[in-house]
Amino acid sequence: MMTHRLAVLSAAPLALAAVLASCSGGAPNDILGGSTISFVYESNETSNDVYGYLMNASTGALTAIAGSPFSGGTGPRGLAATPSGKFVYLALSGADSVAGFALDGATGALSPVPGSPFAAGTGPRGMAIDPAGKFLFVANESSDNLSVYTIGANGALTEVSGSPFMTDAGPRGVAVDPSGKYVYVTNHSDDDLSGFSIDQSTGALTAVPGSAFSTGNTPFDVAVDPSGQFVYVTNHLDASVSGFTLAPATGSLTPITGSPWPSGSQPHGIIVDPSGKFVYVANHGSGDVSAYSIASGTGVLTPLSGSPFTAGSGPYGIAVDPNGKFIYVADNYADSVSAFSYNGSTGALTPVAGSAFSAGTGPHGVIVVKPK
Repeated sequence: MMTHRLAVLSAAPLALAAVLASCSGGAPNDILGGSTISFVYESNETSNDVYGYLMNASTGALTAIAGSPFSGGTGPRGLAATPSGKFVYLALSGADSVAGFALDGATGALSPVPGSPFAAGTGPRGMAIDPAGKFLFVANESSDNLSVYTIGANGALTEVSGSPFMTDAGPRGVAVDPSGKYVYVTNHSDDDLSGFSIDQSTGALTAVPGSAFSTGNTPFDVAVDPSGQFVYVTNHLDASVSGFTLAPATGSLTPITGSPWPSGSQPHGIIVDPSGKFVYVANHGSGDVSAYSIASGTGVLTPLSGSPFTAGSGPYGIAVDPNGKFIYVADNYADSVSAFSYNGSTGALTPVAGSAFSAGTGPHGVIVVKPK
């Protein structure tokens, strides 16, 4: 699913913010214009690091956190965070492993979890975590399989029995449905989508009926809507988005009438907003974001007025904040992160003041984490 700037915020301003917060009774982020703390992280496949930012809850602007960038290992690509926000994981495509980090909920700093990094298959790319935060799923692009791990209380990973599980050729994007019962993986070399049911106790996978499901040409990323009714896939070389209805009892997929729908050039990352009303696609080739409304009940996509929206020069990853106010795009060519606010009624995107924000070299994945 998978589916990557600014002046560094020094320890002194952080300390000052903490003192002021203690005097006023508010949290440090209150001074920055918000009442809740969220962080944005993006992986840089060329500079081999992870940038971390404090997200302004009112404006969406990003400020680099103390200690950023964090060492990411060789060839970092996909990112995933547990629902609690305690742990962040990074796919290291150049090291055939997964790095795990503990997230400091007060500062956003990342520190390695015990045993990190953890062995994966060959060329890990996309990642996803189930809603309960029990299992991590990693698509290994070159070994054509999916590694599955249990997540320990300290963030350490243990590969489940039977892992890795075979997919079709070139697995890349990964997404878990909101029920935590199914996981879907795009196979870009075979032009299809693998679907698996997840054993809730062990994490073991079993192919769902009808898997694999045909997509367009070279599917890259996948997303499931918050209701668990629809699955959407970016077709990189078709410049399109495929849509499917998800059978809740079996996990099988059926193409939605009218699918696929046109996108910009070389679509990469894809997200569905928390309200389940809109789909956003980062178009790597055309340097923009395609935006669509989702028809209730059918899942049919309709381009929004003003779409596509300009988003740098080579966007890869795309993420939405859990509060449903801001969208972030990792620009692989411009070494930056673009930020947008979006209208909850119309879905239209508006650039955040100060965007784009500086990143490392070769941004790839991006996530928004709200520690609980």
